[in-house]
Amino acid sequence: MLHSLQIRKRLLAMLLFACVGCVSSAFAQMPNDAIYMGKNTACLAVSYNHSSWDQYWENALLRENLNIGTHTAQAGMAMLAVGLTKNLNIIAGIPYIRTKTSAGNLRWQRGFQDASGWIKYRFINVSGFSLHAIAGASIPVGDYIPDFLPMSIGLQCKTATARLLASYRHKGGIYMTASASYIFRSKIDIDRDTYQADGKLYNSNRVSVPNAYDGAVRLGYLKKAIQGEAFLEHGACDGGDNIRRNDMPFPTNNMKSTQVGVYAKFQPKNIGVNARFSKVIEGSNVGKSTSYSIGVLYQFRYAKADKK
Repeated sequence: MLHSLQIRKRLLAMLLFACVGCVSSAFAQMPNDAIYMGKNTACLAVSYNHSSWDQYWENALLRENLNIGTHTAQAGMAMLAVGLTKNLNIIAGIPYIRTKTSAGNLRWQRGFQDASGWIKYRFINVSGFSLHAIAGASIPVGDYIPDFLPMSIGLQCKTATARLLASYRHKGGIYMTASASYIFRSKIDIDRDTYQADGKLYNSNRVSVPNAYDGAVRLGYLKKAIQGEAFLEHGACDGGDNIRRNDMPFPTNNMKSTQVGVYAKFQPKNIGVNARFSKVIEGSNVGKSTSYSIGVLYQFRYAKADKK
C-alpha cells in the first residue's frame, strides 16, 4: 500500500512538471520580433498569461494522470521596451507565476520567477529585408524550489541567450520572420545531498541543467494600427535525460516541444491591446499544453525629440 502511494505521488509530480517555461507572454517589441521602438520612445506592456494541460509526454509516451487532473500555470508579466536609436532597443521584464492542479494534494508554488533583459540590434535593413542580433540574460529573483517539478515556477538557473533573426516585410504589410537561438544555463543548487540523472547517482546538491536551443518562423501582416500573425515554434534542451517510468521529473530532463499559434495586436494610438493563443502539438517530457495571453500596451516618449 505504501509503495502504491509513493508511485502515485511520483506520477503526480511528473504530470505537473512540463508546465515550467510554458507560460507565454505576448507583447509588441519582443526579443523575438523585428519591431522596434523609435528613438526616445518606450512601450510598457502588462499581460495575463494562462497555460493548462491534462496530458503529458513521458519521454515519447503521451499519457495522463487522474490523480492530478488538469495542471494550470497563470502569470502576470510586466515588460518595458525602450528605443535608444531606431536600430537599437533594450527590453526588460519580470513575471509573477502561480501553479496549481485540479486534483491531488501537491502544494502549489507562486512568486516572482526570473528577471530578464535583452538587447536587440538591427544591423542590416535593405529593401524590406533586415537582420537582427539579439542577446539576453536572466537571473532568478524569487526564492522558489527548482526541483519540485512541475509545481516549480522555474529552474533557478541563470541564463544567457544569443539569437539571430531574419525578416522580410513587403510594402503592402505582409511580413515573414525566422529566428534561431542558443540558451546557456548555469548549474543550480537543490535542497538534497544526492540525486539520480542519466542513470547515475550523484552525491552532490549541485545539478547541471542542460543548455537549450529554439527556432521559430512567423508569417503575418502589419499595417498602421493592426498586426496579426501565425507562428510555428520549436524548442529543446541540448542533451539531458528522460522522465523515468512512474518517477518524478527533474531539472536534467530533456524537454522538447513544438507549438503552433496566432497573435494579434491593435494599437491605434498610445494605448493598445494584444492577444496570443498557442498549442503544443508534439513534445517529449513536456505537457500537451494550451496557452493564451492578453495584454495592454502603453507607448510614450521618455525624452524630447532631437532638434533638427
